[in-house]
Amino acid sequence: MSKRNTTYGVILAEKIFGITLIILSAILLYYTSTSSDILGTFSGMFTAIGVVILIVGILLLIITPKE
Repeated sequence: MSKRNTTYGVILAEKIFGITLIILSAILLYYTSTSSDILGTFSGMFTAIGVVILIVGILLLIITPKE
């Protein structure tokens, strides 16, 4: 029974971390798009970082570890 509770805790932490990453990437992408004139040539880099963080967050929500 202890192993099952530990697995549930890991799954819950993974889902919460995935949601946090999705929110963080949304904020990063929003501020990158609104201030692209200030960022200049770095706007592409920040957009790519935001997309990578978004993909990792979505994967953390979709993929579940084996029990």
